[in-house]
Amino acid sequence: MADFSQDAKALLELIGGSDNISAVTHCATRMRFVLVDSDKADIDKIEDLESVKGSFTQAGQFQVIIGNNVSEFYNEFAKISGVEEASKDDVKQAGKSNMNWLQQLMANLAEIFSPLIPAIVIGGLILGFRNIIGEIQMDFLGGQTIAESSQFWAGVFDFLWLPGEAIFHFLPVGITWAITRKMGTTQILGIVLGITLVSPQLLNAYGVTEILAGEVEVWDFGFFTLDKIGYQAQVIPAMMAGFILVYLERFFRRVIPEAISMIFVPLLALVPTVFIAHAVIGPIGWTLGTWLAQIVQWGLSGSLNWLFGFLFGGLYAPLVVTGLHHMTNAIDLQLVAEYGQTILWPMIAFSNIAQGSAVLAIYFKNRNDKQEASVSLPAAISAYLGVTEPALFGINIKYVYPLVAGMIGSAFAGLWSVLSSTAANSIGVGGLPGILSAATGSFVSFAIGMAIAFVVPIVCVYIFEKTGFLTKQKIEGIPIPKLGR
Repeated sequence: MADFSQDAKALLELIGGSDNISAVTHCATRMRFVLVDSDKADIDKIEDLESVKGSFTQAGQFQVIIGNNVSEFYNEFAKISGVEEASKDDVKQAGKSNMNWLQQLMANLAEIFSPLIPAIVIGGLILGFRNIIGEIQMDFLGGQTIAESSQFWAGVFDFLWLPGEAIFHFLPVGITWAITRKMGTTQILGIVLGITLVSPQLLNAYGVTEILAGEVEVWDFGFFTLDKIGYQAQVIPAMMAGFILVYLERFFRRVIPEAISMIFVPLLALVPTVFIAHAVIGPIGWTLGTWLAQIVQWGLSGSLNWLFGFLFGGLYAPLVVTGLHHMTNAIDLQLVAEYGQTILWPMIAFSNIAQGSAVLAIYFKNRNDKQEASVSLPAAISAYLGVTEPALFGINIKYVYPLVAGMIGSAFAGLWSVLSSTAANSIGVGGLPGILSAATGSFVSFAIGMAIAFVVPIVCVYIFEKTGFLTKQKIEGIPIPKLGR
């Protein structure tokens, strides 16, 4: 077991001592501090510590990268500092005090969608696999699809729609649950609310023909009626309904005596929310979601789509740094609900690949530096699998020019993506495995986009190194820009 006592003692001194620690915890690889005064942290000396592989500030937290031995390091640090570990939720809440309103909004949005991401990613892979076996005609099968040529694969194609439908058509259930979980209210009420938005009693939201023809059953209250239309796969109506439920429950918990609150709080929170969801929020939210999808789709397919693709591709990595990238989950899902596919998501996958390639180039150039190699290679692999934070915060932002190289590669991949109308069935694994989520007819263009995102950043890194462009820049501690200033 490594001896971390000296580095733990030094870290405590370099962050300003125990009195400068508002809260501390650790995750799989990082110490996570909320500091009373972040300016007291001596970032240069902290990063010179043998146990430290880097540092950055995000979501109001000063995070020190230790590696897989972080739990052992934390135990030593706790003994020396006398500071008790806080829960991750407590640290997040404390960290929000160092964030402005927009950063707090993005952090809350991230916490709502984060628990849904594993299911959404798997759902994207399932739809991608179904697309391969059931939608693509193969020349070696005489123009048939794999499912058409084999009863076994036909059964697989049919069976996989069960989890695919559960993930995407019933997504509102997950959203309303995640909102109640995030806001600390009754989670089962969130689940029930979500079910009322997608109940089999309701006309499926994809029944456009029936809706346009007016063939919709109604609830008849005598002097007014409500259409029995579901909100399958709809994101914005589910979010709006979820927040109404949360605030009604909080209100009634304040005004209803505790002795009868178990009965009346759920009743008075849930039933009015369900009615409001179908009478007001659902139609408004659906309209807003449709407008949002149409605006983004216009940007992706209009006369200036090349500019949109170039800018979005180039700027997506900085969005990750600020946390604003979390809003793209809702937009992507709304595009899928509205058009059956998304042209936006492939550019996200390309951006992740581009940042990974920039780190990979740094790894090969500095692979003899064991400390840096221990950060750069895992960070590159992580980015290729869709998680770019280690690459961005561990290497690219720190040295600046790899970040710029990745942005350039991503910009050209985004340009190619929109010009070739590269689409995905839904959100998938945002890196090299993302091609499994490519829509029918987009596999070749998706692969070309991946190649651009892979090669261009590596070339740019070597050009920048050769010419000295931006290579003298280094951001110690990687401070995150303060939004709204």
